[in-house]
Amino acid sequence: MTNVEMGIPEMPAPDYPAEVRERLEADAREIIARYPDSRSALLPLLHLVQSEEGHVTRTGQRFCAEVLDLTTAEVNAVATFYSMYRRKASGDYQVGVCTNTLCAVMGGDAIYASLREHLGVGDGETTEDGKVTLEHVECNAACDFAPVVMVNWEFFDNQTPDSARALVDDLRAGREVTPTRGAPLCTFKQTARVLAGFPDERPGAVEASGSAGPATLAGLRLAKGESTPGVIAPRGAVSDEEGK
Repeated sequence: MTNVEMGIPEMPAPDYPAEVRERLEADAREIIARYPDSRSALLPLLHLVQSEEGHVTRTGQRFCAEVLDLTTAEVNAVATFYSMYRRKASGDYQVGVCTNTLCAVMGGDAIYASLREHLGVGDGETTEDGKVTLEHVECNAACDFAPVVMVNWEFFDNQTPDSARALVDDLRAGREVTPTRGAPLCTFKQTARVLAGFPDERPGAVEASGSAGPATLAGLRLAKGESTPGVIAPRGAVSDEEGK
């Protein structure tokens, strides 16, 4: 039972060490300067403090409140609203399995169940080596590539239980893993810094940022009257000749 549960007031969050605070303040000034109203910088600042510790700690919330002249309650309200901000220590790689309708029907539920058993963790839990945090997520907006797994918000399309298990094994072993689309994979902390608005300085990372895949563009091509090789008719659909 925590002190709060026992009715004992929680002590103020500790501050960052002086050298860390100085570095984060320099980054925070750069972020805040982008906005006409400083409080608009709260979302990227939360990504910034998440890049420091891997999740948004009470210390990180205190830092955001102080540099933006907000209360910690105001910062906490935002940090707990958005699922991209982690509230507890998590792994280097956030592995999210889409279990929304289409992905679930196409095998997402089976992938998630397989990974839970394979990794020995539940939803939102992290492997003992600190490498992988597993979670089931709602729509990843990639239904045309279902079932989809995301690692630190990079796409791994058309997955199966076997391919997903191989993916997490590679992540834990430190082997190079390449997303189906988008930028090369990096750690969760590195991803958080990019989301805070700082350049991704890895060679080729920006150029590799993904565009829509062929399946995504099929409808647009059809609307334009273009041929769409590889587009499969819906299950049970019949041709005009068959329907006569």
